[in-house]
Amino acid sequence: MIGREPTEPTPRALLQDARARLAEAGVSSPDFDAAELLAHVLGVRRGELLLREHPVDPDEAAAFGVLIQRRADRVPLQHLTGVAGFRTVELAVGPGVFVPRPETELLAGWAIEHAQGIPEPVIVDLCTGSGAMAVSIAAELPGARVHAVELDPGAHAWAERNVAGTGVDLRLGDMADAFADLDGRVDVVVGNPPYIPLEAWESVAAEARDHDPSLALWSSGDGLDAMRVLEATAARLLAPGGVVGAEHADVQGQSAPAVFTATGRWAEVRDHRDLAGRPRFVTARLAR
Repeated sequence: MIGREPTEPTPRALLQDARARLAEAGVSSPDFDAAELLAHVLGVRRGELLLREHPVDPDEAAAFGVLIQRRADRVPLQHLTGVAGFRTVELAVGPGVFVPRPETELLAGWAIEHAQGIPEPVIVDLCTGSGAMAVSIAAELPGARVHAVELDPGAHAWAERNVAGTGVDLRLGDMADAFADLDGRVDVVVGNPPYIPLEAWESVAAEARDHDPSLALWSSGDGLDAMRVLEATAARLLAPGGVVGAEHADVQGQSAPAVFTATGRWAEVRDHRDLAGRPRFVTARLAR
């Protein structure tokens, strides 16, 4: 007797439909996101999906459909899976915390590079959000003393989860007056402050605009008010010759470095591009 054909869809069929739905919704990476969500539901790695040709259980297919609809509604992929990869670490993320972006990995790498060779370097991460830079730096520089601060209580709660067991000193507070006990003793300061002017609301991707916390996104005026606070805090914290690196918007490749040069406190003020060739972060060395 010839058996009946299975009615349950295969992973390949589910992915094909999901990609089309996400692309139609304007999701920028429909292939990747569909595969990540199906792998999440099935409890496998993304690369294993197409090796699995037997049908997907109806309950799993239904759960996948729900996630695809939420992603089509522009809920961030990382909110749906609950995790975000950042350099060598995996972070817990969700509503209430800024989802770390790949561009910021370059800034963390710069900090690690500059701290290497310093015995027990002291590193401070301002506006830490999920704790991404602090946790990744601690993981890659086991001898470092890493400190981090976050103003938003919701984001701080996520950071607490991520720094647990890493040795990172996490504090809740404003970067403007954070770490007075470290004044003049820090080797490297990094930060990803809010830098989007409110007038740029319409140009921001829905995933960020509608789901990332407002404290992580918006800065008044020209978008550089938080950068000015970061500059002053870094000048207070750093030891002579210490370095600071801060992320900025791609349209601030000249205005962000100008925040540092205008004070006369900094040498070697330079801007750096991301992997797409866009201005992404500024670095400087304390001159005094």
